[in-house]
Amino acid sequence: MKQLKALILAAATLIMAQAYAATDARTDKIAERIKPVGDVCVGAECGGAAVVAAEPRSGEEVFNTACTACHTAGVLGAPKKGDKAAWDDRLAKGMDATLQNAIHGLNAMPPKGNCVNCSDDELLAAIKFMSGR
Repeated sequence: MKQLKALILAAATLIMAQAYAATDARTDKIAERIKPVGDVCVGAECGGAAVVAAEPRSGEEVFNTACTACHTAGVLGAPKKGDKAAWDDRLAKGMDATLQNAIHGLNAMPPKGNCVNCSDDELLAAIKFMSGR
């Protein structure tokens, strides 16, 4: 009787070990099938080239690439380039306040006018270019 119990226990242990091994193998196969194809890493910390700041863009360059769409046609009340009266109203608060409006956005204009890679100095240069200052 003891031998039968030991035999049954050994058989059950063997079956459980095989089941766990099969589950582990299945899990490994699933993990292999769904693993990412690759990784994306950008910049110096990943062994790539460090992003070096280029020369600052002029106000005209910033205007031509980021501001012209709205400030040439006056879209949604944007002051047009060269419209002295419209810019005088904006600049009555001071150049710093106008720059802060450009940085943070105002009315329909999104922050930085969607020029996410523009520095504050480049935005200031664009304001000066558009306002004729």
